[in-house]
Amino acid sequence: MLMFIKKSVVILCSIMLLVISTSHASYANENTSNFNIGTGIYDITGPAAEVVMMGYASSDQTTGGIHMRLRSRAFVITNEDKRVVFVSADLGQIFQGVKQGVMRKLHKTYGDLYRDENVLLSATHTHSGPAGHSHYALYNISAYGYIEQNYECIVDGIYQSIVRAHNNLEPGYIEINSSTLQGTSINRSIEAYNNNEEAERDMFEDDVDRDMVMLNLKNSDDELLGIINWFPIHPTSMGNDNHLISSDNKGYASYLFENDMGTEYMAEKTFIAAFAQSDCGDSSPNIYGGEQGYGDNDFESTKYAGEQQYEKCCELSDGAYTLIDGSIDYRHKYIDFSDIDIAPEYINYKSYSEVPTEISEDDMMATYDAAIGYSFACGAEDGPSNIDMFHEGMKADEYPIEEGCNLVKTAQQFLNIIPEINTVNGLKYPELWDEHYPKPILFATGKGEPYPWTPEILPVQIVQIGQLVLVAVPAEFTSMSGRRLKSIIKKTMDSGSDIDHTVVIAGLSNAYSGYVATPEEYDVQHYEGASTHFGKWTLPAYIQEFHGLANDMKSGAVTDSGPTPRNLIDEQMCFQTGVVLDNVPIGKEFGDVEQQVDSSYNTGETVTVSFWTGHPKNDLKIQSTYLEVQHKVDGEWITIANDWDFETKYKWIRKDPVWGSSLAKIKWTIPEDTLDGIYRIVHHGAYKNGWTGKICDFDGVSNEFQVN
Repeated sequence: MLMFIKKSVVILCSIMLLVISTSHASYANENTSNFNIGTGIYDITGPAAEVVMMGYASSDQTTGGIHMRLRSRAFVITNEDKRVVFVSADLGQIFQGVKQGVMRKLHKTYGDLYRDENVLLSATHTHSGPAGHSHYALYNISAYGYIEQNYECIVDGIYQSIVRAHNNLEPGYIEINSSTLQGTSINRSIEAYNNNEEAERDMFEDDVDRDMVMLNLKNSDDELLGIINWFPIHPTSMGNDNHLISSDNKGYASYLFENDMGTEYMAEKTFIAAFAQSDCGDSSPNIYGGEQGYGDNDFESTKYAGEQQYEKCCELSDGAYTLIDGSIDYRHKYIDFSDIDIAPEYINYKSYSEVPTEISEDDMMATYDAAIGYSFACGAEDGPSNIDMFHEGMKADEYPIEEGCNLVKTAQQFLNIIPEINTVNGLKYPELWDEHYPKPILFATGKGEPYPWTPEILPVQIVQIGQLVLVAVPAEFTSMSGRRLKSIIKKTMDSGSDIDHTVVIAGLSNAYSGYVATPEEYDVQHYEGASTHFGKWTLPAYIQEFHGLANDMKSGAVTDSGPTPRNLIDEQMCFQTGVVLDNVPIGKEFGDVEQQVDSSYNTGETVTVSFWTGHPKNDLKIQSTYLEVQHKVDGEWITIANDWDFETKYKWIRKDPVWGSSLAKIKWTIPEDTLDGIYRIVHHGAYKNGWTGKICDFDGVSNEFQVN
């Protein structure tokens, strides 16, 4: 009898499992026609030598090689009558000029099919990519101006990724899942965060946003086409002394998932994994504080933070059984953020507040011309500038404009000798000190002539795909800022509906305008508050304007497009010289080995070889590589690693700036699972002939070596 009961239980459990799995499969198959889905990926790795990196704003941090390539990952999603594009790009920022450039190319190819309203471009915010791709002065100063080669590389790469996604459209469906990821990030500005109301802080378990949301995008045959993951964390695992281009922790998470899925980066159609950015303003991967992440160096820190995101995403992907169901919609508007009147209902809005239904015109506050404070110059905790005269928490009461003298004021007064820079000298605008109080004004970026140094006409955008609502912000929102914005959007979208909407902040999207701290955080004047461009009430202005977009979406109202942002592509200046010529020592040829490999290595050891090379600016090797690690199999050389693989490093070294000679130092740390056998390293480069100006390709090959 006992045996019969056991058998019966086993049979019953088997039937239940079969029913559950069958019902899930049939549920998916019934919904395969919900959307058409296309994915595309393209290389956006800019000049790998002698261009200042974008992120830490340190002119000493120039590119000098590649650790992991930068890529644009695009998703096109359509239903019967509407379509949207979401792009996650391995960039520090999506500057307004980049969005404008991408839209020009899309319009030329597709007409009005893709427009500002239905195209969302978001940056991962890596701090280890080349700069010079903005059209606004503040972001190009450290790079010595505009770098056209980098701008064109980025714009074309994003465009190409969207074209591929468009061409790859096929019927499919989307699954969604969410959770929190612990142990990977900390709040780097905890003093400012703790200035928020205790009642609001008590609503959340963590002092930093650790929410993770992910999507599985599958075709009608249940094949996984791609995933999108949103998690707020700064890609500052690579510090401000790094010189190798890197997609940092988010890029490594993408690399791990794509490696698992066999992604072919040169293919027109392949699986892609986007680890996109969210409200990361005060979220740092340096979990031991300051610049100290997990491990003994930047690479170990990058690896840890990337693995944590990847592993949690895999867990969510495997357990994603909730289907995205519903329509596609979007709203977009340009707004002059230097002049917004804000109702008190938004000034006082907290995560626990009721959604305003009646708006008062009394006791309104306002935003003002953009300005950045003294504490901006000290940098954040995980990327300090180490300039002695600056520190976090510098306030106008301690550094009043009207009296006394200090080192900062003295330095500002020297700007009088440079008229072009003096237009943004904070000392010239005492009214801004009152408007931005308690921020002491270092640079009045909105007062620049003939154009502001930072944009004031900015895009706000909401994209809805079923129950998923993406809130695209052109800035870095702190955790509490993001929570307040998500709160009002979710309450608005859920009102009168039986749908439980998932609201995600798509950070650093469509343009860039610094940080957005809460008014309470702003009062502390840490780096994030000092970098909140439009004054203390910047966040309430965003909440008010996004609430208007959400109301339009709910009611079906048409949203006014707003003022047209200026196009500054023809106003750019570059103070960097291009490559004049490349040379090698007398008796050498391009591609010759300068430092040869050893005859044998064990797994875990690092192979090093150096080649005489040309300048990387001669050929960015887009959709290609500067190196190959090759394994001899049955007499044929098989490539097993390239310059985007985590275990390789391509370093460019200038040997003689007068003669024009340089080296490519290539390192390969041999993975533990590498097969025994014969290997070699190949270098691909290009040099500029000093007589003809012609760019010539060349290859270099190391000796063969044994791996045990």
